[in-house]
Amino acid sequence: MNDVVEFFKQPLQDKKECSQQAGSLEGYGQAFVVSDDQKLDWADMLYLQVHPTESRTMRFWPTRPASFRHSVHVYSSEARQLAYRLLEFVARGAGAEPASLRAVFEGQATQGMRVNYYPPCRQQADRVLGLTAHTDPCGLTLLLQTNHDVQGLQVKKDGKWFAVKALEGAFIVNVGDVLEIMSNGKFTSVEHRAVIHPTKERISVALFHYPCQDMVVIGPQPEFIKGDKVRYKSTNYQEFLKQYFTAKLDGRMHLERLKLEQ
Repeated sequence: MNDVVEFFKQPLQDKKECSQQAGSLEGYGQAFVVSDDQKLDWADMLYLQVHPTESRTMRFWPTRPASFRHSVHVYSSEARQLAYRLLEFVARGAGAEPASLRAVFEGQATQGMRVNYYPPCRQQADRVLGLTAHTDPCGLTLLLQTNHDVQGLQVKKDGKWFAVKALEGAFIVNVGDVLEIMSNGKFTSVEHRAVIHPTKERISVALFHYPCQDMVVIGPQPEFIKGDKVRYKSTNYQEFLKQYFTAKLDGRMHLERLKLEQ
């Protein structure tokens, strides 16, 4: 993904040609800005809706470098096929039909891409976050780090934060909220955050795979319950997304609200 690196090397004025607009998640700017007085993360980002292709808003797609649009189209299309295969393996691992999850995420399903640029922070880098702790509101996230030798991603387990070592040319795969809910908790949405390096920049490319656009309700799927208690409420999918994207990031709080008392 050399083209995304080249995009962030451009002068600020050139990058601003793709700036976010009020009320839109897409474009160049800052992630998850919900109020004028909130503390912003130490990062810039470019968010694009890449699939379905007819849902693309091309004014947010950079024209420089010249190959950017083609590169993103090819890259995201191939990653989408990989996500389908992974979902088949996930379903099989839980004892469900391999096609049961894939069917929810193919066709007119949404795929979004967020490129995160984390500049170095020379003073008190240990007190600055590149991206606040959160989970992803999708099914699967495929994350690729362009400079694998710069550590930044951390995941939370048993109340402690652990660094994730990126491997060159390899994806980091995160389970998202939708998959946790649909699997009735058999797979856990990963709470994660990004920390800053004091002297080196870091760039990552995340591809988010959401259910089909016509999905109305998300909830535990019958094939994942089988003899277990239902552990999550079913909820309106569009309302779920709206609440996520209009609230301040806060770990797993929005997901915990959907859990049923056992």
